[in-house]
Amino acid sequence: MRLATLHNARPDGELVVVSADGQRYLSASGLTLIGAIADWDAALPALEKLAGLLEQGKGGVLDAARIVAPMPRSWQWLDGSAFAQHGELMQIAFHLPPVDTDRPLMYQGVSDKFYSATDDIPLPSEADGIDFEGEFGVIVDAVPMGVSAEEAASHIKLLVQINDWSLRAIAPVEMKTGFGWVQAKPPCSMAPFAVTPDELGEDWRDGRICADLAVTWNGAPFGLVKGDQMGFSFPELVAHAARSRDLVAGTIIGSGTVSNAEYATRGSACISERRAIEMIADGKPSTSFMHFGDRVQMEARTAQGTTPFGAIDQIVTRA
Repeated sequence: MRLATLHNARPDGELVVVSADGQRYLSASGLTLIGAIADWDAALPALEKLAGLLEQGKGGVLDAARIVAPMPRSWQWLDGSAFAQHGELMQIAFHLPPVDTDRPLMYQGVSDKFYSATDDIPLPSEADGIDFEGEFGVIVDAVPMGVSAEEAASHIKLLVQINDWSLRAIAPVEMKTGFGWVQAKPPCSMAPFAVTPDELGEDWRDGRICADLAVTWNGAPFGLVKGDQMGFSFPELVAHAARSRDLVAGTIIGSGTVSNAEYATRGSACISERRAIEMIADGKPSTSFMHFGDRVQMEARTAQGTTPFGAIDQIVTRA
């Protein structure tokens, strides 16, 4: 099942169920996604009924211009860094010591706003090192404190695709304080559709979104990275986040930048990783960060050739 949120006069928008081809929709009777996820078992039958009607050819034409982020705001956004290759490249390039832990890396970011897939992204300065980060994420229902990874799997209700914007010149300054990022992490963007795990078929396995993520920058291919090389699965990330607290329904948890060991042929999902590769090979980076007017596009592609989340297509602008 594929879900989207349409813009209306309310901050959480109007939840709709979308046809498999992304062309038609039926409204979920005044529901919002953050409201539906809070009582998912009760909301699911009605949503599945709408999905069945769409399969029969019912529904109105979906106006792409009205689509906002599937969840325009959330109670909580927790982003991991679950791809070991990305971390290793950054450590080598910047001569950083390995992180001495067997725990997943995770931080808490901005959750009161998620940009739509086509919003322009206003930022204050090119000197801040503007970067995109292609990743995947999950949305959970209420998760009890102390849940195991096995138990956590059943709390993953929806899958999403995310562009986690980063300001690379600010990040090291904030990291040195020992506290979390604030200025270095603007709001993220989400692809148009949130999907139930069954929509991915064989590309949802081992608690991982194993689809390819195609990234282009100013029309040029930048990366075609695969999501199956996560060092920690999404259920493990959920369990990590819930070790000492309950997770409220609607919490979104990200994978971190998708990264592959075959980066020489597959490319990367963020500029910082490409710069790290250049530093390792040449002693200095040759790729700049983004400029105002630059365009980034991201689209997940399954083994069956489907694009379940739709595409992110955004331009960076001066705030």
